[in-house]
Amino acid sequence: MSVVERASAGAEAAPQGPSLEEVYAPPKNAAPDAPRREAEEKVAESPLRAAPWVATTYFGEGLPYSIVHQVSAELFTAFGASLQAIGYTAFFGFAWNAKFLWSPLVDMYGKKRGWVVATQIALGLAVLALAMPADRGDLLVVTWGLIAVSVLAATQDISVDGFYLDALPEKRQAAFSGLRVAAFRVAMLVAKGGLVVLAGIAGGWRYAFFAAGAMMLLLGVGHALFLPRPSAPARAEVEARVVRNADASYLQAFVTFLRQPRVGLVLAFILTFRAGDALMFAMHTPFLKDLGLNLAQRGFVSGTWGTVSSIAGSILGGMVVSRLGLERTLKPISILQSAAIPLYAWLAWTRPGIAAITAVVLVEQFVAYAGSAAFMVFIMRRCQGAYRASHFAIGTALMSLATTLAGSVSGHLAQRVGFTTFFLLAFVASIPGVILSMFVPTNRADEEPAKAAAA
Repeated sequence: MSVVERASAGAEAAPQGPSLEEVYAPPKNAAPDAPRREAEEKVAESPLRAAPWVATTYFGEGLPYSIVHQVSAELFTAFGASLQAIGYTAFFGFAWNAKFLWSPLVDMYGKKRGWVVATQIALGLAVLALAMPADRGDLLVVTWGLIAVSVLAATQDISVDGFYLDALPEKRQAAFSGLRVAAFRVAMLVAKGGLVVLAGIAGGWRYAFFAAGAMMLLLGVGHALFLPRPSAPARAEVEARVVRNADASYLQAFVTFLRQPRVGLVLAFILTFRAGDALMFAMHTPFLKDLGLNLAQRGFVSGTWGTVSSIAGSILGGMVVSRLGLERTLKPISILQSAAIPLYAWLAWTRPGIAAITAVVLVEQFVAYAGSAAFMVFIMRRCQGAYRASHFAIGTALMSLATTLAGSVSGHLAQRVGFTTFFLLAFVASIPGVILSMFVPTNRADEEPAKAAAA
């Protein structure tokens, strides 16, 4: 019996509490979707009202993510760590892989707004605490500190994504997907561009970590004051019903995700879509150093110009998906994302000047983050019922798992075969995701049964 079957069987054999429909059922004299509709009307009356908090909350997601995944690689590279050790920094992302284990707790206890504020303030303090160990190159202390930051950041992701899914109607969720990714990438621009350049020019990593910690604290305080409160009475009643049925609800959060139609195909696509890009991403920093770029140059080429290109790609990708629909755009975007990877093999083979390196980085980052915008819409389409935040956390955790596994072996692989062959292998690793993009369902998960019945 598989793990999924055991979970399903256990849920069926256990004493039956209220179903998800009963747990989340509105009062009998209310419209079926009254709580969600009230939240949508209160928070998302206009795009102008929602856009600022969408941008700032996803900036808050992107900054610690970049510190853990990108700035750490720059730091380890600057202090002379081996390719294998740099590849192992991918394990700092393990918290994103495992966040689905505690994502239902964010759904059940407290308000997502409160979780957002608390985790951002905690992140600010944790990053500040890393400033001096990072400055003196105490990589052991930095490693433990980054593990703590990753757990806090993954928890923040759960709360921010849940707030987004609760506060916005579905049509706005797709429309804002580009803004979400763009805000995330702006944070990465600030981190890998601004903070890394600051460390290179100022001659000390403490300045970078002091600045990052201060930004997270400002975000936490600002959101405590200005982040909207979606339909407080309705949400309080929903949350109270969830807590009263916490044991049954925790299991159902996982079981409902795994019971969606064509779940095997969905899971395979989530695990493979970014596999090639993840391999390349893990060795991006040491590869640019191998091409002769110093810390400040890497900050400008990859952290600044590359991130600007990725922001443009994410915005355009979100606009295209919103206008043309995911069904028409997922396949061509997947193909473009895969086709850009061999450009890095060309760089490794020819070793051109900084102008050609910059051009390749711009192209690859543009198409990769157009792909990210489409992929986020795909995962949102797989979220259904009361546990949208938990389902989104499960989907993104699986994506992160693929990134971590690919990154963890990237250093050994690059060391063994060389960068040219390594990037060609990364291209090969991207092909299964392209193939699966032609077959995965692109409509909403809760529309699948109705579609099958109609057929």
